[in-house]
Amino acid sequence: MVLVVPEGSSAVRLGNEASISQKISVRSGRLYSVTFSAARTCAQDERLNISVTHESGVIPIQTMYGSDGWDSYSWAFKAGGPEIEIRIHNPGREEHPACGPLIDAVAIKALFPPRFSGNNLIKNGNFEEGPYVFAKAKWGVLIPPFIEDDNSPLPGWMIESLKAVKYAHFFVPEGHRAIELVGGKESAVSQIVRTTSLNKFYALSFKVGDARDACEGPMAVEAFAGGRKILVEYASKGKGGFKQGRLVFKAVSARTRVTFLSTFYHMKNDHSGSLCGPVIDDVRLVAVRTVGG
Repeated sequence: MVLVVPEGSSAVRLGNEASISQKISVRSGRLYSVTFSAARTCAQDERLNISVTHESGVIPIQTMYGSDGWDSYSWAFKAGGPEIEIRIHNPGREEHPACGPLIDAVAIKALFPPRFSGNNLIKNGNFEEGPYVFAKAKWGVLIPPFIEDDNSPLPGWMIESLKAVKYAHFFVPEGHRAIELVGGKESAVSQIVRTTSLNKFYALSFKVGDARDACEGPMAVEAFAGGRKILVEYASKGKGGFKQGRLVFKAVSARTRVTFLSTFYHMKNDHSGSLCGPVIDDVRLVAVRTVGG
């Protein structure tokens, strides 16, 4: 098997119980995101443990999302001191000595707490604040499901699913970043927002499109808020584009969960078998006077 290394000309393969680590200086209490590129070498249930001095997580790399054999993954942590040690470890027991995941570029980025923008009650609704994206990684960055983790590489948002979502950057409706729902109904993002004006109406708007990554076919995104649901359909030609979605609901509690998921599963039309899906971006939630407001 021959793989083109995404960054530079070399990579490292982690055999059974092998690990790589590095100590770095950080700001105590600050939220950071680690991004690294990895590739499978065998058709086995490979996974990686990533940890800092006081936190750890498990990232499965069995499912392939990138067409080139590589995927980039992200993981977030809060620094517990001025110096930490980042470690990437292969806990597997591979049968063949040539097996074991390949690791290429590794980067760390400080994340800023999400803030409100104008009258928009959604934090980081344009997804501009998120994990580091390698310039040559045209496949974006995967954000695995972290239902039990305290920190998210996508500030303000939770990955409430069994499958990862993709942090896209190659073609997005608004700004430079967006989220691609690559796992059907098993891939969902959500945010809990304050809707303190009980029995008042709120309007949730967002954009649905494709990332110009050869993901074609009829797409549909489901949005949930305040006990209501909307289905936004989008016919993708895999060449980029988007349409607007809007859901008006009445607040029934002081906090409302806003959730997005993809109705269908999709694969790229490049015969790679890589999963893909619709892109969501420019999420806004504002108070309105009436249902039609």
